[in-house]
Amino acid sequence: MKGNSDGQRAIEKPKSHRDLVVWQKAMDLAVEVYRLAAKFPGKETYGLASQITRAAASVPANVAEGRGRASRKDFANFLAIAKGSLMESETFIELAIRLGYFRSPEAEPALNLITEISKMLTKLRSRLVQPEDRQ
Repeated sequence: MKGNSDGQRAIEKPKSHRDLVVWQKAMDLAVEVYRLAAKFPGKETYGLASQITRAAASVPANVAEGRGRASRKDFANFLAIAKGSLMESETFIELAIRLGYFRSPEAEPALNLITEISKMLTKLRSRLVQPEDRQ
């Protein structure tokens, strides 16, 4: 934050997707999901392990791509896509738990990040979308 002449603090606009906390958290999630996927049996290398890692990696990738677009509407659209990938990641984690690839406590850090990122994506997207765009 920077101070201005009247002593108030102004929030700096992010210069890059790397400055967005939601992108940073999504990167943390992707790393956590890769760690979980490493516990899958070999038979899942091209199955669920591949799907879960692609979905998790897609979250920060879509945030970054959206931030790089020219309009707020485009950015908001990519945030919606990121949220879809986030929910897909959550579903795959839950499926892996049910299949016994790891236990719930092992997945808790990833699931907590998913909850946090979901709220952040929703809040950021709502700030970008104008009321007339929310149909």
